[in-house]
Amino acid sequence: MIIYRGDLAEDAVDEPLGRALSGLASLGIEVDPERVNRWPKRRFAYEIDHLHEGYYVVIEFVGDGLDLSGFERSLRLQDAVVRHKLIRLPDSEAARRGLLGTSPDPVAAEAS
Repeated sequence: MIIYRGDLAEDAVDEPLGRALSGLASLGIEVDPERVNRWPKRRFAYEIDHLHEGYYVVIEFVGDGLDLSGFERSLRLQDAVVRHKLIRLPDSEAARRGLLGTSPDPVAAEAS
């Protein structure tokens, strides 16, 4: 999840988001555009860096054993990024969401 500054115009988020996606691509990660979930501007529960709102973007991707420290560093250095968080889903949840290409439910797999 990446939170972009709320004082940006909504279309101004495209450029830093493109840099984030390019950073993932440089690691060999292909992100399905349907797995990039952009939320409209939302109010924060508390002030962050003198800001009261921001644009949330959730990117779901699969990467096995990758070193993402360089990617995280690039996010920290972007002025447009207020906060970011990388979360590893358990394999069962990733499979349920279709990220691993397998279905955790054998009945659902048979129906396909």
